Amino acid sequence: MWRWFILTMLGATFAVRAQTQPSGVMAAVQIGLDRRDFSPGPIDGKPGSQTRAALMAWQEASGLPVTGELDAAAINALASHAGWTTNYVVRAEDLAELGHAPEDWRERSQQKSMAYETMRELLAERFHCTEEFLRGLNPGVTNWLAGTNVIVPAVEQGTPAKTANRLRVSLSEKYIRAYDADGKLIAHFPCSIAAKEEKRPVGELTVESIAANPNYTFDPENFPELDETQRGYGKLIIPPGPNNPVGTVWIGLSRPGYGIHGTPHPEQVGRTESHGCFRLANWNAERLMKMITIGTPVEVVK
Repeated sequence: MWRWFILTMLGATFAVRAQTQPSGVMAAVQIGLDRRDFSPGPIDGKPGSQTRAALMAWQEASGLPVTGELDAAAINALASHAGWTTNYVVRAEDLAELGHAPEDWRERSQQKSMAYETMRELLAERFHCTEEFLRGLNPGVTNWLAGTNVIVPAVEQGTPAKTANRLRVSLSEKYIRAYDADGKLIAHFPCSIAAKEEKRPVGELTVESIAANPNYTFDPENFPELDETQRGYGKLIIPPGPNNPVGTVWIGLSRPGYGIHGTPHPEQVGRTESHGCFRLANWNAERLMKMITIGTPVEVVK
């Protein structure tokens, strides 16, 4: 349970409690976890199950009691970096990344790419936060045009990748964890799993392929919920892009048709809803891709 903590950090006193409104301290903690590859999911400044799971993973990796409690030691270690936000100026190159990501599968196949549709979507993903949180940081910004100065979470960009010796997927806890050659926990990412229990592979797998910015083969047989028109399209190739159904990364596993991949809906990660694969936020899938190689063992446990 999240509790009250009255703490002194960097010369100021903070109160952290279970709440619905974003907290600067909570956001700073989430950013501190994210910087260390212990992802709390999209940063939103609110306590929740994914932040708690990331905190517990970080405590385990740090040799601390695994309580999930946001105590003074955790806040001082994770949120003591100077400044949890930074300024970013929207560039013309950012605007060039925007496009259209239609819902209809045939229309999708006709796009040049499955691009970001808005600048808020692009920046929220680039800086690992929710669009709601980004709007809250920038209440006066209405036109996200080139040259606009915006406030964003100060997540690390381009940090050196760690090397994972093996991965562990927990179906019950809905996470993927990476371990180094010494068995030390080095990363934690929330994931989504298959909606149907029979679609959840359990046991020892390996990484068989790794692809950045993959295309996607749409097969209507996998989508019985579609209307009659879309079920009649047949197989289609959906172009790459962040709004591609598998996001910006595909990591193929040794069970045919199964993989770890990104998603255009990071806010939905952590649910039981996929067709069988393990979904990560695009930024976490990109980080995981850099940690592994072909042949990396993947243990899937209940």
